[in-house]
Amino acid sequence: MLRDVSVRELPTGERLRIVKHRFMPIGLDEAEVSYLPRACVITGMHGDELEGQYVIYELVRRLQSQPQNLAGVIDVYPAVNPMGMGAIERGIPQFDLDMDRIFPGSHDASPFEAMAADLVEDVRGAQVAFDLHASSIFLRELPQIRVNEESAERLLPLAQQANVDYVWVHESAVVLKGTFAYSMNRLGVPTLVVKAGAGMRITPEVGEQLAIGILSVLVQAGVWTGPLPLVRSPLVGTDNMVGYLHAEVAGMFVPCISFGREVRQGQVVGRIFDCGSATVLQELRSPVDGLLFTLREYPLVYPGNLIARVLGGASC
Repeated sequence: MLRDVSVRELPTGERLRIVKHRFMPIGLDEAEVSYLPRACVITGMHGDELEGQYVIYELVRRLQSQPQNLAGVIDVYPAVNPMGMGAIERGIPQFDLDMDRIFPGSHDASPFEAMAADLVEDVRGAQVAFDLHASSIFLRELPQIRVNEESAERLLPLAQQANVDYVWVHESAVVLKGTFAYSMNRLGVPTLVVKAGAGMRITPEVGEQLAIGILSVLVQAGVWTGPLPLVRSPLVGTDNMVGYLHAEVAGMFVPCISFGREVRQGQVVGRIFDCGSATVLQELRSPVDGLLFTLREYPLVYPGNLIARVLGGASC
C-alpha cells in the first residue's frame, strides 16, 4: 500500500513527495493495525547512496512472499530525499543542503525542513527504525551499525541482532545533532544507523545480508514471525579502538589486502604510486592488529585523504 508522507510545493513549481510502502497483516484494516507494533525502514537520505535500494528490494521481496508472517506493520521509505535521488547527488540539488543535518525539521521553515518534520511525525511511535546509508564513492565499508554512546544501552541489543559485521559506538561529542537518527532516538524511537558498501554502487550480497538482519530485529520487536538463518555476531568497538591510515602524498592508491580481512600491525595495506615514474611514493601500514573495515575505493588520492580504518584488537 503506497502512501504520501509529505507533499511540498517548491518556488520553481515542482512538487516534492516523500512516499512510503506500508505492509500490514492479512485481513486487518487501519484501525485494527493501529494497536500493533510498527517498524520503519528509511533510505535515500543521501541521493548518491544506492546500497539501501537493494536492501529494500530484498526486504520487500521477502515480505511479499511471506505475508502470513507479518505480526505488525512495516513502513518502507525508499527515497526521503527525492531530489537528491533523482540527480544522484548527496544533498538536495541546487540548495547545497544535506538533508541529514536539518532534523527534527520545522513546519515554519523551508519546504525541506517541513518535509523533515513530516517524516519525524510519521515515524514517531514506531518500535524500531532503520536509517540505511552507504559510504561515499571514495570508500567501501563493511556492513556496520553506528550508535551514539548516549543511546548505546538501548540500541546495542538490537544492533547485535542485525547481522552486521561491526557495531561502532561513537562518543557523544562526535555525534551530529541534526541527523534523523539523533532526533528519533531523542523522541524515544530506537533508531539504528546502518552503513555499508560504497557510494553510487549496489552490492547484492550486502543487500541480502542487511535484509536478513532487519528481519531478525523485527522478530525481536514482535513485527515479524518468519524463520531466519542464524545471524552473525558483530564486533563492537569504540572511537579509541579505531586506527586510521591517511595519504601523505598525491598519487594512485592500490590495495594489497582484501577488504574485510584481519591485518597485523605493520602489515602493508596498500601503496600509493606515481605511474609516470613507476615509483612507490608511500606504503600504508596498519597501525594496529585488527579488522580492516574501511578501505579506499577510489584510486586517485591527495594528501590527507582517508585510506583505511582498522578496528584495533578485533579478531575475525
